[in-house]
Amino acid sequence: MGFQALDELLDETIELPVDGRLYTIPAPSAEIGLRVQALINAAAIAADGGKVDEQVLGDAAERDLYRDVLGPTQDQMIADGVKWPTLKHAAITAMVWIAQDKTAAERYWNAAGDPNRLAPNRAARRSRSDAASSTRSRGSTSGTSTRPEPGRGKNKMGRKAH
Repeated sequence: MGFQALDELLDETIELPVDGRLYTIPAPSAEIGLRVQALINAAAIAADGGKVDEQVLGDAAERDLYRDVLGPTQDQMIADGVKWPTLKHAAITAMVWIAQDKTAAERYWNAAGDPNRLAPNRAARRSRSDAASSTRSRGSTSGTSTRPEPGRGKNKMGRKAH
């Protein structure tokens, strides 16, 4: 079996529904993808308190990053009168898609970018862990019991401890 054509295997777009319209975001060029990846990595390092390569951030600031990640869809969204928060959310969703994958981008989109909505509900996590810890384990059904190891309960000299 040989390698299949990659363009037939990859779905190189994401579709974002906004106000009854479906906006198709095309995959960026390799150059833009690499720049977005570097920017996301720099942001993660900064969030963890690390030293960030200012050249990476400077390069990203010099370019129109949202236009780069949205491609021609940005012009279409502006022409359709999409509001700034919506355009920004679409662009960041595209960045998540570029840096990670469609599943992560979908989670980000559906959470409206709210980190609290991205994490599983705390109460739901607790109820799952409470249910798991309250379930008693079954005892042995073999009818035998374990005997203590020989010498258990004795000190180093072989005498019973009192």
